[in-house]
Amino acid sequence: MLEHIRENNVERFMGFGSLYDENRPHAPKEVVALLTAYLGGRPETVVDVGCGTGLSTFLWLDEAERIVGVEPSDDMRAVSLAKWEAMGRPDKMQFVKRLSHQLELPDASSDIITCSQSFHWMEPQSTLAEFARVLRPGGVFAAYDYDWPPVVDGEIELHYDLLTAKADKIGKKLAPEQQHAHRWNKFEHLQQIRNSGLFRYSRELVFHQWEMCSADRFAGFALSQGGFQTALKQGAAELQPEVNAFREMVDRKFGGGEKPVLFGYRMRIGVI
Repeated sequence: MLEHIRENNVERFMGFGSLYDENRPHAPKEVVALLTAYLGGRPETVVDVGCGTGLSTFLWLDEAERIVGVEPSDDMRAVSLAKWEAMGRPDKMQFVKRLSHQLELPDASSDIITCSQSFHWMEPQSTLAEFARVLRPGGVFAAYDYDWPPVVDGEIELHYDLLTAKADKIGKKLAPEQQHAHRWNKFEHLQQIRNSGLFRYSRELVFHQWEMCSADRFAGFALSQGGFQTALKQGAAELQPEVNAFREMVDRKFGGGEKPVLFGYRMRIGVI
């Protein structure tokens, strides 16, 4: 049963790697500052698990001696590899196809393990056991997520929530039950870390980042969510008029230019 869930969760992200990469936010520099502070210095090895298109992996390129991006989805990992190729294949970075509970890394070989907007797709206890095995004494695990939608305008945010909720509902209705992905509750991440009994210290941190954003990109935030893509893969043509209306409303609010949007982040850490 658990293996079937893992397969479905990987499959959920097939087919929209480029859309995801073009619209999702880059991980903020605060991630590096916070985690190096808890580690007590510059990390030698950072492992970014569920790294997707590398938005959270390339952050570490000048901040660690070795970076491993772990991503089981071929579609998402292909985008990471294309960016890595374009940068001249930096030797210190690699991207591998593995699952969170089977990292295939030596014991006590990593300083920091991160999951950016991804830990909720992993079975938490087997994953945390693997992370604890791979982290060295004093090493840090961090699961960090951004809140949806970004802060920009009350009317836009309300329509965003209504549209994505409808897409989720239609996707679940149209997709065969055996293909449904399973999401663990993000608000239980800290408790999962504590329940594992593997970390000597844990806590939650909250921070934010401003980014300039166009109307097209803001609409893309909604379209890049897994529930939306699931619905579209199942042929949910009835969503198109509402997508068009949402785009028109965002275009009107943005007035043909860009607006600053605020991404709020919640990070749950565990220190070995």
